[in-house]
Amino acid sequence: MFLGTYAPRLDEKGRIILPAKYRDELASGLVMTRGQERCVYVFSQREFEDLHSRIRQAPVTSKASRDYLRLFLSGASDEIPDKQHRVTIPANLREYAGLGRDLTVIGAGNRAEIWDTAAWNTYYAEQEASFADTTEEVIPGLF
Repeated sequence: MFLGTYAPRLDEKGRIILPAKYRDELASGLVMTRGQERCVYVFSQREFEDLHSRIRQAPVTSKASRDYLRLFLSGASDEIPDKQHRVTIPANLREYAGLGRDLTVIGAGNRAEIWDTAAWNTYYAEQEASFADTTEEVIPGLF
């Protein structure tokens, strides 16, 4: 499970050092792809394979499903961390997420998310108050 918030930097070659707590889960491989709100999703290889088996069940007759899957999967890139626990974020994903040098990596349960720090700070500022003030069930059965 991916938890927490980290502040790595993107190097001049477009690489990021994985947070220490994520290294074991991602050591054998990971998949990065476009995420919602213009971040980069990072899945372990195993989690992405599970996700892909669910994706395959989407109806081919649904235009919305086709459109979503085309963008989600065409942006996917499988990577293996090097011995220094670095992975390259492909240029198309860096551009999609507007990644600069300062990054924020957050744990989101089954995935990690890579955000440009300024974008994350804006998102967080916009969402934190509504999160704190939530009085109704957002995820059925959670609380």
